[in-house]
Amino acid sequence: MAMHSVKFQFITGLRRMPFRNARLRGSWDGSGRYSDTWTEHPMQVARGEDGCSIFEYSISLDSADQDKVFKWGVCLDGPQGSNSWGIPTEVKDINSTERYRVFRIRGGATPQVERYYLTYCRRLGANKHYAAGSNSPGLRFAVWAPNARSVEVVFGFPDNGYIADDGSGIDPAQPVVTLRRSADGVWEGGPQGDFRAFMGLPYMYRIRNAQDRIVYRTDIFSRSQIGKGDKNPSNGGWPGTVETLDGTVSCSTVIDPDVVRKDFASAAPGQPPSLIPEEEFWATEFNPDLPVPNHVEDLVIYELHVGSLGFGKARSGDLGDALEFLDHIAGLGVNAIELMPMAEFNGRNSWGYGNSHYLCIESSAGGRDKYRHFVRECHRRGIAVIQDVVYNHYAPDVSRAEWHYDSDAHEQNIYYWYEGRSSDHPFPDGGYLDNGSSGFAPRYWEEVVRQQFISSAAFLIEEMHVDGLRVDLVQAIHRDNALHANGHSIGSANIFGQKLLREWSRTLRMIRPAVMLIAEDHTGWDAITKAPAQGGLGFDATWEVAFYHSLIGDSDMSGDRARLLKHAGFGGNEPLHMDWFAGLLYASQYRRVVFHESHDEAGNAGGTARTMVTAVNHAPLIDATRIAAESRSRLCLGLSVLSAGTPMFFMGEEIGAQKPYRFDSFVANREDILGERNGNGKALYRFYQDLITLSHRLRSIRSESIDILHQSNENRVIAFKRWSGGEEVIIAASFNNAPFRDGYVIAKDLTGIPDASWKEIFNSDAAVYGGQNVGNYGAAIPSHQGRLNVVIPSNGFVVLARQ
Repeated sequence: MAMHSVKFQFITGLRRMPFRNARLRGSWDGSGRYSDTWTEHPMQVARGEDGCSIFEYSISLDSADQDKVFKWGVCLDGPQGSNSWGIPTEVKDINSTERYRVFRIRGGATPQVERYYLTYCRRLGANKHYAAGSNSPGLRFAVWAPNARSVEVVFGFPDNGYIADDGSGIDPAQPVVTLRRSADGVWEGGPQGDFRAFMGLPYMYRIRNAQDRIVYRTDIFSRSQIGKGDKNPSNGGWPGTVETLDGTVSCSTVIDPDVVRKDFASAAPGQPPSLIPEEEFWATEFNPDLPVPNHVEDLVIYELHVGSLGFGKARSGDLGDALEFLDHIAGLGVNAIELMPMAEFNGRNSWGYGNSHYLCIESSAGGRDKYRHFVRECHRRGIAVIQDVVYNHYAPDVSRAEWHYDSDAHEQNIYYWYEGRSSDHPFPDGGYLDNGSSGFAPRYWEEVVRQQFISSAAFLIEEMHVDGLRVDLVQAIHRDNALHANGHSIGSANIFGQKLLREWSRTLRMIRPAVMLIAEDHTGWDAITKAPAQGGLGFDATWEVAFYHSLIGDSDMSGDRARLLKHAGFGGNEPLHMDWFAGLLYASQYRRVVFHESHDEAGNAGGTARTMVTAVNHAPLIDATRIAAESRSRLCLGLSVLSAGTPMFFMGEEIGAQKPYRFDSFVANREDILGERNGNGKALYRFYQDLITLSHRLRSIRSESIDILHQSNENRVIAFKRWSGGEEVIIAASFNNAPFRDGYVIAKDLTGIPDASWKEIFNSDAAVYGGQNVGNYGAAIPSHQGRLNVVIPSNGFVVLARQ
């Protein structure tokens, strides 16, 4: 009986090993023969080639079973508990969600090695490589280019950072590294010498593609792009400096992910910046008096676009500006910041929705180390960081990244989904997929492409220490993939998109179960927030844009919704559809992130404007008009923060920002948020502070419990109750232009409004907020037989607590 040795390795790609007690399970018996009954073996901890801990185990299998397809996987103990299945990746079958790996006995004298990579964080890219028995790492490059005929690594000049398509810009003093192809289409190899000798060097892949043409490509799994500007040399006008070079087309850079720049003070001439181990950097991350929240329902989210900071500067904002802005955000009392996309994108002045290098932090914004400083400072203030990520398309110009990476043929455009052959379609681009985003769909059926997104997410939560992720336009991934040629739905792409999202959420939960995952999804599909084990995609919550359309409604896409503020802004007292809004307010309990304004609705989407502007139908904000605008703006925030959802608002709302926020003019339209905080926006900022503080203080507001007590379209009034245990509050709100000074009767059954005494604990119309001080003045208000008579200010609300 001939036996064949097979070594199995479980590789996380993470410096920190989050798992223990790994057991190999596979379809063989104790004698090494194929069996449908799986056998289990304890795995040993070893050091992987990447220097990180891995699990491995070797067995001998009978060569007589060479025709069999073996299955295997790993069971683990870890953050999710004991006996967790360690393979989040599903099989490549649209009809199956099973998760295991397969192999055949290959024979031969060389031991066979079967590897599973939980992430590709240290599988692809430029990484440390430890030879057997060595404690000094070398440098290993690895790139996926299955159609390439040959791949080499060439180095550029650090003060230039660009290698042109004709090869100019290559540093002849550095070695040319020839890579070797493996069976899975990954080319790998490295130069002679210590890793440290290559740190900071720019490089590119010189690929002889499928058509025998030499092309220069950046490293898709790069951790740093050297360019920090917005100039693409192929378009002309580039002065030849790294500071002006667009990062998406620049060389990738060899960096050590395990060290962090200590500070950003200028180094002495000729001296490199001071670097410290990441363990030392993160050792002072938290303040025990200001715990960072880790449940979505406990958050009040401030949506921040870093590029829109830096008021008064000639450039767009960066992470240095964001660090200076943190005290303003912390002063509001918000406990979460949602950053608009920060992965590498084209140019400098961008929203970031479209990326090229997902394991990079946008170089023009400050890069990975300044990002880590930002996250640490947030955590020291008790603020969670939610990072917005985009998996439904790539950046518009990725000609040196994903686009035709190793082949000119559309069918072999490895990062993009392409149906059939180009001859099947009326025009060559017809085989790509649209999905409602601003680019063609990625090739979700390729495991490496899915790992591009999964690994970048793992990078963010492990290396950057972010607390959660918000995924852009999820329906584009799981539902809306359609052929560019004719719009026909491509069901297989939708299914593989769902596989991506399940694998993504499973992997992140394995690494950090408390990671907060939010989906921008407008389908209403309940599977979005179900666990994958229950047939879902694994998110904690969804963005509820319908809440915005009903509450604000100034968008051309608001359609047949309540559009309360839009109609109130005309100044009349016609009936409003408070009943329509009531349904969405009630539904906010079902894992929703609700908002009265996000980046999309602040002037970019057709018809939209800032809340203060919509509140008075674009009338000049002076005197009584400003008073009305502020009171209605306060009311809109109140209905969001006091709902049963997780409230969010866009930067600048807290001071009454007025200028349109658009993707192509945000730099010109920046507002002096810090200046306005102590000027015209002072009262509104105080209101935001106090209301957010109230929401943190009352567990009833943080609960999911909500009951609509009353709504009146004619009176433009809504009242609802929030509770947790014995704590109960009632919110009475009105879009009426006249106050109900003599009281307004809210009637419900005794379950809704029990016989009790109620006291006003918050009034949006308080003078300190710029209001008229119409309210209940702290008096005890009795409720009897399900009826409560409460004074409600015009365009305002009051909060009553049961005594």
